[in-house]
Amino acid sequence: MPLPIPDKPGQVFDNADSFGMVFDEAWQRHESTSPNHGLSTEEKKLLMLQACGEHPFMLSSPAMATQVADFRIRLLGL
Repeated sequence: MPLPIPDKPGQVFDNADSFGMVFDEAWQRHESTSPNHGLSTEEKKLLMLQACGEHPFMLSSPAMATQVADFRIRLLGL
């Protein structure tokens, strides 16, 4: 199930920007609900990719979605 974009609930698009926003939202939500999760960055990335598994971009371009996730982690220092 795609995670909603905060300012436009329920709207997701088959592109990297939309996926990046949803990935970031999933990451931040996990941080706020499980601050002492003890996961490595790689383990958490895989968990978040799984949480975003129904996003159209993840379905159409899983390898590129993984690259977007890696980029977002580096960009935001997650």
